[in-house]
Amino acid sequence: VQLQASGGGLVRAGGSLRLSCAASGRTFSSWAMGWFRQAPGKEREFVAAIVWSYGTTYYADSVKGRFTISGDSAKNTAYLQMNSLKPEDTAVYYCATTRSGLVRRPTEYNYWGQGTLVTVSS
Repeated sequence: VQLQASGGGLVRAGGSLRLSCAASGRTFSSWAMGWFRQAPGKEREFVAAIVWSYGTTYYADSVKGRFTISGDSAKNTAYLQMNSLKPEDTAVYYCATTRSGLVRRPTEYNYWGQGTLVTVSS
């Protein structure tokens, strides 16, 4: 499975960005797709995930109400709509796929995209 993340950039606080993650290859084996982020000097953290079969979504408390994850299973593509961005959202954002139901754990993901940088200025 190959994942291609895109959509990052520089935005002012309060602004919006939409990230995309396109998957190719043996995507039928994927149970869920997740978004993670890693800021400089910090560990990679869970942001959001979507379970393909049911459309169930999960969010980190820090982004709940501001970010929305969605997906198009036919296109094997997931999106992360990020609104009301804050400077603390600045990070490299990664998409990943998993066969596990433990969607908040980065160790449960077996394929990762290359990351896209999101910078939020104050």
